[in-house]
Amino acid sequence: MAPTIRFAAETDATQVLDIYAPIVTDTAISFDEVPPTRPEMAGRIRSTLERYPWLVCEEAGHVLGYAYAADFQSRPAYQWSVEVTVYVRPEAQGGGVAGALYTSLLGILRLQGFINAVAAIALPNDASVALHERFGFKPVGVLQDIGFKFTRWHDVEWWALRLQEPRDPPDTPKPIPEVWAASADLMSM
Repeated sequence: MAPTIRFAAETDATQVLDIYAPIVTDTAISFDEVPPTRPEMAGRIRSTLERYPWLVCEEAGHVLGYAYAADFQSRPAYQWSVEVTVYVRPEAQGGGVAGALYTSLLGILRLQGFINAVAAIALPNDASVALHERFGFKPVGVLQDIGFKFTRWHDVEWWALRLQEPRDPPDTPKPIPEVWAASADLMSM
């Protein structure tokens, strides 16, 4: 069975956590220090899907990776910009999963009416840098020594992508429930 991309559900929390927990415990890619619990992860998925896409790529019921968008900042003037994230199981990396997830995610964000996507990459992370470059993200700055994990300071590089040209005045981005059905055509491997 070929991999498919779909909206996440709270029932995906265990498999999503299987991907995320080692990133938290073994790397500085995430600045979380303790993995969330399964109910906390289910809550993250539920609350994200009220406004933003959270996608999973699965094959035969096995989640290979996931991607989602979130608030860039909480103040109203930032509502046209989102922060994006993608994580893939180690055994599925290099197989196009991250690219397929980002293709779908960015397409849905455009459909919703978002103008900018930003990503924060804890350095060094050559694979993430290469992925973002491939999608047209541009580096916009490095915050030096911004996070302390595993007894050392880490830099974070911010990357930005213009999703579409802004209108003046802009339309308010649509929450994901309003574009759920129209998003189906954007989710493919």
